[in-house]
Amino acid sequence: MMKKTIFLFVLILSVTAGFAQKGKVSSAQSYKDGGKLDKAVETIEMTIDPSNEKSEKTLDWPKTWEVRGEIFQAVYQSKDANIKKLSDNPLAEALKSYKKALDLDEKDRNDNSIKIKLTLLISDFTDQAVQAFHDNNYELALQSFKQILEIQDLPLMVDAENPQAVDTVIIFNAGLAAYNAEKYDEAIKYYEEAAKHDYNGARTYELISSSYILKQDTVNAVEALQEGFEKYPDNSSIMVQLINIYLNSNKVDEAMKYLELAIENDPNNASFHFARGSLYDKINELDKAVEAYKKAIEIKEDYADAYYNLGAIYYNKGVKQIEVANDVPTNQPEKFEEEKEKADIEFKKALEPMENAAKYAAAANEKDTQMSALETLKTVYYRLKMMDQFDTVNAKLEELQQ
Repeated sequence: MMKKTIFLFVLILSVTAGFAQKGKVSSAQSYKDGGKLDKAVETIEMTIDPSNEKSEKTLDWPKTWEVRGEIFQAVYQSKDANIKKLSDNPLAEALKSYKKALDLDEKDRNDNSIKIKLTLLISDFTDQAVQAFHDNNYELALQSFKQILEIQDLPLMVDAENPQAVDTVIIFNAGLAAYNAEKYDEAIKYYEEAAKHDYNGARTYELISSSYILKQDTVNAVEALQEGFEKYPDNSSIMVQLINIYLNSNKVDEAMKYLELAIENDPNNASFHFARGSLYDKINELDKAVEAYKKAIEIKEDYADAYYNLGAIYYNKGVKQIEVANDVPTNQPEKFEEEKEKADIEFKKALEPMENAAKYAAAANEKDTQMSALETLKTVYYRLKMMDQFDTVNAKLEELQQ
């Protein structure tokens, strides 16, 4: 009889200890509700400490972890700097706690209350991500967006009526955060997922391509743009990107192919005609280049670079013709003068476009183009013995170089 009495006494003690420990969870919640978050954190952490024998009753209790999630969520929301010091990443701790509560709740008794808290947690993570972007903390922004996606993937949070639904805004923003954090593989992963759902149209494909370019992977950069072009054939920005990649790779035929398509889609885009002129210039089809530059100027009267390139064609022709004149034997002075006059004709053609290039570049504060045009004019004026104009340009160059 004595043994039974002792056993019953020990059992009563054990149950009492369990209730006492679970009482600490209630105390932690009360501290949280009363705004004493330092005490709430201290108390709830005691209930999950595996080295504490008393925590045996609360360590695997779903309610413990649900309350812990609430407490750390409140730590994040607090405006008190001292409270914020209680955790380096309170929202991550809150998410970990809610997930643990769900795992331990085998009968799903607390699903509804935790679902509400997880919905609010998404709002907090969004707030954290926006602030992180503002602070240029792209690592934290990326982590926040990833945690939002993690919450949305939980079975509890999936929309039963539309289980395939995805949050393309968050996916795209995760890509943007990864891109800014220079984690280009992750950026590509999220951008490609956004592209599957047609989010942000052609721009997403441009960002995929840009990520590959920064990884020095031109092949995949081109493939991304081509896929985007097939999907959005009227998008001029994608065509420009393709053209630039092909130009930088000296693939003139491919560049010209997309450039002709771009002009067909947007014939009044001066930049496209300028690019076509540059391509013809590159392959020495100068008459076609002149025509293209003139078309660009017709559309955009103050196009300094188009004027400059047009003038450069005439100037370079003049230089080559001077070489022809210089090759004339000294005993043929008349022939020399004839060939020299041909050079001067080209130099005179260069004057008007170069003068316009200098004028419009100055107006647009494009100093490099302005300086190049003035240097060319200085040479031509001297060559044609136009000394008043030479002195004016020379003075302007000295002023700009100060």
